[in-house]
Amino acid sequence: MQNVDVLIIGAGPIGLTCGIEAGKAGLSYVIIEKGCLVNSLYNYPANMTFFSTSDKLEIGDIPFVSINAKPTRAEALEYYRRATLHYNLNVRLFEPVETVRGSKDGFTVSTSKGEYRAANVIVSTGFYDVPVYLGVPGEDLPKVTHYYKDPHYYVMQKVAVIGAGNSAVDAALETYRKSAEVTMIVKGSEIDPRVKYWVRPDIVNRIKEGSIKGYFNSEVTAIREHEIDIETPEGLVTIQNDFVLAMTGYRPNFNFLKEIGINCSVDDRKLPSHDTETMETNVPGIYMAGVVCGGMDTHTYFIENSREHACKIVNHIKGKSGQ
Repeated sequence: MQNVDVLIIGAGPIGLTCGIEAGKAGLSYVIIEKGCLVNSLYNYPANMTFFSTSDKLEIGDIPFVSINAKPTRAEALEYYRRATLHYNLNVRLFEPVETVRGSKDGFTVSTSKGEYRAANVIVSTGFYDVPVYLGVPGEDLPKVTHYYKDPHYYVMQKVAVIGAGNSAVDAALETYRKSAEVTMIVKGSEIDPRVKYWVRPDIVNRIKEGSIKGYFNSEVTAIREHEIDIETPEGLVTIQNDFVLAMTGYRPNFNFLKEIGINCSVDDRKLPSHDTETMETNVPGIYMAGVVCGGMDTHTYFIENSREHACKIVNHIKGKSGQ
């Protein structure tokens, strides 16, 4: 059993930043990740371009140089890999955390590969692992996915894209340009104003000209093997369909937070309980970092405005230990 000052759950950009800051402070640490390095970024669409500029994605004072005004997924994966190697971070990949048990002198963390003893735990698990489900009949059919990777798979297919955010817009435009017959189903009255400013006019114009069919103020009510039902302001519409890309957003793993004792607000935001100055939760010794801190407000935190969480946490841990 390995004993560390800090055990970090999640090897995303903020989890890696926590490891960097812990190492700089002379604290022993280990980063545990259930998937690959920066697993959420790896699962982003293959052709994705970030909204942020590369300098806002930097960690550990390592410059992120991109050949583009906005870096791509591939560039980000390479950058975080190099940052991990530069700091020789103690990362354990493909090792899901199963339980976190607390005691008066620290925590025992059990994973799929062993156990660790940690004086402190940092939860930096992001929010990309659990989709926001539609809750409609047929959602479990193989033709339905909540994750979009690459447009080629949908060549010459009838594709329904549910949602109006960046993921939905990227999926709609890319599959349309690969000869798919694309229909967008949007719960609100317009494409999300927060969609990347250089992309939003494109999707608006494609819908306006009819290249992509758009149903606004509408919801999918049933999914079947070769068709879907859409409730529109004009009534129920049934259309032929081969694939459904449900880009309805994602949420933190609230079950995991509950299991380790972190309280969340009872309203729709489900904000995890934590001190914004120290990032310590209602469980002494357990901290939160990154986008998971926002609960269902998944647009609250990004890499650029949650890098500081690592410094706050490490400073508080050092203060407790008198360092």
